[in-house]
Amino acid sequence: MSDQAQDRHKARQQKVKENVDARIAAAQKEQGIFLVITGNGKGKSTSGFGTITRAVGHGQRCAVAQFIKGTWENGERNVLEKLGVEFHVMATGFTWETQNKTTDTAAAQLVWQECVTMLSDPSLNVVLLDELTYMTNFGYIDLDEVISAIQHRPPMQSVIITGRAAHRRLIEMADTVSDIKNTKHAFDSGIKALQGVDW
Repeated sequence: MSDQAQDRHKARQQKVKENVDARIAAAQKEQGIFLVITGNGKGKSTSGFGTITRAVGHGQRCAVAQFIKGTWENGERNVLEKLGVEFHVMATGFTWETQNKTTDTAAAQLVWQECVTMLSDPSLNVVLLDELTYMTNFGYIDLDEVISAIQHRPPMQSVIITGRAAHRRLIEMADTVSDIKNTKHAFDSGIKALQGVDW
């Protein structure tokens, strides 16, 4: 690299550094973060569990509620329960398989009551509400109750909600929103879901 090219690169990087430093200096508020991970792509729950794993790695207390899934072995649960992460699982499987709104609603409500307790526990640093979006969209759990519980949680508690089609009110109140896009998926090519990668 020529001296001129090196100087141009250094000048560009210095501007980037100044911009990043200014943003870091401006972000001084300390509070728990509300994250929504939504969209049609693969990786929403994986991202949520990755955040839980990161928090546990920093010695933080975490808890997980799983809606929709839960009738088969779960790799993340196998690891995280051994590390002290509390799990509450709906354990009815996919709602399109059960096809019974009454029993699904009852199962969702049982887990939701555990969520209410978690969302009022200041000793929990991070709470993951995995696939909760389906529960509010199907009317199994009242959206206003969810919003109220999140708004009134302990100030330093972070909450992650995952699932497709997150309600606009959740998106509007969230601090961070990730919309996972589906560019390509092995399942669409007839490839069976793979243990350790897909579940």
